[in-house]
Amino acid sequence: MFSKKFKPIFTAKNNLIRLGPKRDGGYVIDKRIIRKIDHIITCGLNDDWMFEKNFLKYSNKTNVLAYDHNVNSSFWLKRLFKDIIHFFLLKKLSFWKIINIFGYLDYILFFKNKNKHFKIKVGKKNIPSKEITINEILKDKKKVLLKVDIEGAEYEILKEINKFISQIKDLKIIHIHGNNVHKIDKYGFPYAIELSFINSKLIKLQPKKNFENYPITKLDYPSVKRNEDIEIKFI
Repeated sequence: MFSKKFKPIFTAKNNLIRLGPKRDGGYVIDKRIIRKIDHIITCGLNDDWMFEKNFLKYSNKTNVLAYDHNVNSSFWLKRLFKDIIHFFLLKKLSFWKIINIFGYLDYILFFKNKNKHFKIKVGKKNIPSKEITINEILKDKKKVLLKVDIEGAEYEILKEINKFISQIKDLKIIHIHGNNVHKIDKYGFPYAIELSFINSKLIKLQPKKNFENYPITKLDYPSVKRNEDIEIKFI
């Protein structure tokens, strides 16, 4: 069981929306915040920016600033070679998998004009053109949605993330989901959890007790379809 500190506050279900795919890379947020956001700061891009694309459908004033040093020319060449092989071996038959073969073209079209991808590592130091801290990224920016998904490397910058959260006392957890990429450990905990926060100064929250069960039907989906989604309970 999880500590009650991780239990989301009450948020009416009709205010929650899932953006991104119905698998790993999709996240639940409060839709009332969308038009209040100026910048989406994405730490960890890989080959999936569907969350960001979905978000921008609701807000044309928002821009995306993505940071991922691993997504480069070599990344795309390896990915294209792999996708073509899988396609001819009939391993890419679903519609979205076939579309993914053209991921580089989508990348070029999406990250232009106001949307930017910086090939810089998000880490604990500020090294020009190589590494940048979250504090430096967020400097002089307001009305930000911070999305951190860097494949386990979050632990390297956990201190900075906690510092960022603690500095904004009004941040409240509104959603939790267990990532089922691996089975739960012997204590019943998932390999990783996904948390959504909201600034309660920007959105009025109701002082009600939360009786929601997690995962939430029609909002939450297994990160990996072959594994069962993870039920989360609180002390």
